[in-house]
Amino acid sequence: MSERLLRGVGAAAGAVMGPALVYREAQAVPTAAKAGTPAEEQARYEAARRRAAAELEELVQRADDHGREILGAHQLMLQDPEMHDLVAASIQAGKPAEEAVQAAVEQFAGMLEALDDEYLRERAADVRDVGRRLVAALTGRSVGLRLERPAVVIARDLAPTDTIGLDRSLLLGIVTEQGGPTSHTSILARSWGIPAVVAAHGVLEAAADGMTVALDGDSGEVVLDPDAGTRIRYEAAMARAREQAERDRAEASLPGETPDGVRVELAANAGSPDEVALAMEKGAEGVGLLRSEFLFMGRDTAPTEEEQYAAYAAALRNAGGRRVIIRTLDIGGDKDVPYLGLAKEENPFLGVRALRLCFRRPELFRAQLRALLRASVHGRLAIMFPMVGGLADLRRAREALAEARRSLEAEGHPVADNYEVGIMIEIPSAALLADHLAAEVDFFSIGTNDLVQYTLAVDRGNPALAEMYQPYHPAVLRLIDRVVTAAHAAGKWVGVCGEMGGLPAGALLLLGLGVDELSMSPALLARIRRLVRATPFAEARSVAQQSLALGTPEEVLALVEPLVRRGE
Repeated sequence: MSERLLRGVGAAAGAVMGPALVYREAQAVPTAAKAGTPAEEQARYEAARRRAAAELEELVQRADDHGREILGAHQLMLQDPEMHDLVAASIQAGKPAEEAVQAAVEQFAGMLEALDDEYLRERAADVRDVGRRLVAALTGRSVGLRLERPAVVIARDLAPTDTIGLDRSLLLGIVTEQGGPTSHTSILARSWGIPAVVAAHGVLEAAADGMTVALDGDSGEVVLDPDAGTRIRYEAAMARAREQAERDRAEASLPGETPDGVRVELAANAGSPDEVALAMEKGAEGVGLLRSEFLFMGRDTAPTEEEQYAAYAAALRNAGGRRVIIRTLDIGGDKDVPYLGLAKEENPFLGVRALRLCFRRPELFRAQLRALLRASVHGRLAIMFPMVGGLADLRRAREALAEARRSLEAEGHPVADNYEVGIMIEIPSAALLADHLAAEVDFFSIGTNDLVQYTLAVDRGNPALAEMYQPYHPAVLRLIDRVVTAAHAAGKWVGVCGEMGGLPAGALLLLGLGVDELSMSPALLARIRRLVRATPFAEARSVAQQSLALGTPEEVLALVEPLVRRGE
């Protein structure tokens, strides 16, 4: 067979070549030969729910922070009473459990797809993924794919749970016919450092198991059965990547410092104490965001104060004296947990979430704050409040923290004196009031993911609006500049914990705007460290200042990309 070249969209950087594993999941839904009584079918369905829940929980334990967010939504859907009512009604009408599940899933997914809300429409794919797992549990089949040897996975598309379940030590790369650079699979591949190409039309029909495939996650090139010349080209690229990885390991302890002597702390985002340890191995200078939701999701009751204390203390110890910013609970309508009994909301991103939820559940908030303060003696702790809209939110949260400390001291628990208290800047009102807020915090951490979506009124989870989700929009850059200016005027430092800090163009713009800390997935640290150490601050500053005067994100990228290319 002669070489065949396909073009897709680069979704995760890197070049790789290896044997293909072609994943063609059966579309037909197997059904029982004959339905039992409604009671028997309902019992089968409940057993399948328990198996599916156990499988999801097993995946949660192996997932990183991105994966846990996705799986948390799936766990919620598995508990959804509306879908279960639809299944029960079909079973009562005489259908076997498999058909009842499939019918309910399609009806429920169809209801979501008919809604005006774009975010909820997108959740239809997640509902179908959960339904697929339930049907597999009913029929005794396994779901997803397993890697037994190193391979490039080729598929029409990969459901979130398919991707999360892959053995990363054997996963060389990913190629899909469908999907986009903002899909769950693309985000996960980037966070893992696995090359990926999406929207490679025709690849599933053309590929075969075991066939050699080469892919370039930067350009979007996919080559099936590459000829000798292409193999040499990719082998050279892979050799360069291995050499760079060796240099990265050797330079992991080097600081994030520009050639003209400006320091920026390079930290990592984490979703568990184990990930904190991994981040330190990758050369993180601290943890810019530890998501505390890992303790609250995938269980039937809220974690106790003791459970939280043990986890936070472990995270601080694993950081080896480096700062760990632990964000208080950020759960709400978009990241529900069944035992909290949260009401469904028309617009969950603007609803009762994060700090707003904690204010309504003071006992939940108090237990977390006490656990954090008790853990403060085990390392360098920073406590961060999310979803702060203004001074009233900040002062209420700080008073809750002060009350938690008073209660601990009254009971004789030791509490450190040197912990920091800060807030996420993710709501535009907080960015606009940064000069007032800076007087009452130790630091700001800009959550660019939400700041972009709230500033531009673009749902970041909606692939139909992916082109409108622009972190380089001048309006966003102006808000960030305002925050940094206000913080520095008050003698406070500013970090960024959103995805923008791990993007080369984003990192250089943020550096130039004067951001003091960039936090990202551990897999991205090496590339951003190289870029920072190769780029004079004066040049980054000049480009950032010019960007503030531009009118479109395209103009901003055109200005900053030459600087990125020189730095890399």
